[in-house]
Amino acid sequence: MNTVFLPIHTVPALVGIYAINILMIIAVIFAERKSPSATLAWIMVLAFVPIIGFVFYLVFNQNIARIKINRLTENEKYVVSHALKKQMQEMDNPRYAFHCPTTRNWRHLIKLNQVYGHAFYSENNQVELITDGMTLFDRMMRDIQGAKDTINMEYFIIKKDFVGMSLIELLTQKAKEGVTVRLLLDTMGCRTINEHVLKDYLAAGGKVGFFFKPKFKIFGLKLNYRNHRKIVVIDHKIAYTGGYNIAKEYIGQKKKFGYWRDTHVRLTGDAVADLNGRFILDWRFTTKEQLQLEAARMAEGETPGHIGVQIVSCGPESPSEEVKRAMMRMITFAEKRVYLQTPYFVPDPSIVESLKMAVQSGVDVRIMIPHMPDHVFVYWATYSYVGELLRSGARAYIYDDGFLHAKTLVVDGEVGTIGSTNFDNRSFRLNFETNAFIFDKDFAQQMERAFIHDMAHHGHELTYADYLKRGKLIKFKEAISRLLSDIL
Repeated sequence: MNTVFLPIHTVPALVGIYAINILMIIAVIFAERKSPSATLAWIMVLAFVPIIGFVFYLVFNQNIARIKINRLTENEKYVVSHALKKQMQEMDNPRYAFHCPTTRNWRHLIKLNQVYGHAFYSENNQVELITDGMTLFDRMMRDIQGAKDTINMEYFIIKKDFVGMSLIELLTQKAKEGVTVRLLLDTMGCRTINEHVLKDYLAAGGKVGFFFKPKFKIFGLKLNYRNHRKIVVIDHKIAYTGGYNIAKEYIGQKKKFGYWRDTHVRLTGDAVADLNGRFILDWRFTTKEQLQLEAARMAEGETPGHIGVQIVSCGPESPSEEVKRAMMRMITFAEKRVYLQTPYFVPDPSIVESLKMAVQSGVDVRIMIPHMPDHVFVYWATYSYVGELLRSGARAYIYDDGFLHAKTLVVDGEVGTIGSTNFDNRSFRLNFETNAFIFDKDFAQQMERAFIHDMAHHGHELTYADYLKRGKLIKFKEAISRLLSDIL
C-alpha cells in the first residue's frame, strides 16, 4: 500500500484556508444574526467545501443591517406617521364604508399592511392587469412617449439588446425634450448597462443611479441584497409594477425560454404616489440626491377608478418581512380558494404550514410553477416543496408553454397581490421587493380567470402519484437543493 503525502509547501496554504473558514463560521454564528437554518446551511458549505465555500461566502454574504437604507427625514416621519395614524383611526370605525363590499372581509389585512408595511390604503384607483410582454412593452412605451414632466424608472434587469436599447433611446429623446428622467438600475441585474452605453442619455440630461455599485468591479459585487423591484412612474399619474424586466426574453423573443408568461399592472390614482414614494427613497439612498418625498394625492373629486390598493415593500434592512406577512395573512384567512403562481417556490416553514393549514381546512390550494429551470438548484428545491404540499392535499400545475415568471397570489376571488416578490426566502429576506395588494372583487376574479386559463390551456396537473414516480437522481437533486434552500 502506497502512502500519499502532500508537498510540504502546500501545508501552510491549507492551514490558512481552514483558519479563514473557521473565522467565517464564527462570523456566521455570532455576527450575522441569520436564521438558524441559514446559519446551518452556511456552516455546512464552509466546512465541507472550504475553498468553494469561502468564495461563495464572499460573493453572497453581506451584513446589510449596518447600512442605512430608505431613511425618512424627521419631518417626513412626522407627516407620514400622522397621516397613517389618522387613516387607521378612521378605518377602525365599524361603519367605515368600503367602495367594494368584499373589502370589509379583508380589513385585517389592510390593518396589517398599515402597521408593518407603513402602507396607505387608497380606493380611487384604476388597475389594469397585463399578462403579455409585448402588450406591456407597447403600452408602457406609449405612456413614456406622452410624458410631459417626469419619468422615474427602477428595474432589476435592463439588458443591452434591441428591447433595452429601444427603451434607452426613447428615454434619451424625452430627456432632450426637457422631461426629467431618472433611471435607477440594479448593478448586478443591469451589468451590461454602463455609462458608455448611456452616454447619449446622460448627454441629453438623463439621470442614472446604480444600486449597490461596488467599489471594486469584480470582487465587490454581491449576489444577495439586490434591488429586485420593477417600478415606472410617469408624470405622477401613471405607474407600472409587477414581474416583467426589460429584455428580449420578456417579450418572448429568446429561443431558450420561448413564450414568457408574467404579470404586471398599470395603475392610475393615489397608489401612483405610493409607488413614486418607494422610488424616491431608493433614489435618495443610491444617488444621495435629496429629492422630497412627495405625498401628493388626487385632487378632490378626481377619481380615475374605485379599486382599493396598498403598495407594500420589503427588504433585508427590515426584520418584519412585510410582504411575506401579508401573503401569510391572505392564505390563513382564505375560506374557498388560494391560487398561486411563482417561478421559484422555496418557502420557509411558516409559509409551508400556512398553506398546509389552508388545505386541511378545506380550502382549494393550487400552485403553478414553470416546467423548465432558469436556476437549477432553485428549480429542484421548488419541486421538493411542491411535493410536500401535494402530500398534504394541495394541487400543483406545471406551465408548459414557455417560462412562467408571474408572481401572483389571489384568494377567494376577493383580494390579490402582484409584484416583484417570488415565493422564496431570497425575495422575503434578501432582496428589495415591492408588491401591489389589490382589494377588488372584479379584479381578483380577473386574476383567477387568468390562472384558470393557464391551467386549462397552457399547462398540466402534477399529481402526487406522478410526483412519487420521480427517479433516484431527481430525489438526490431535491435533497441537496432543499438542504441549501435558505442560501439559494
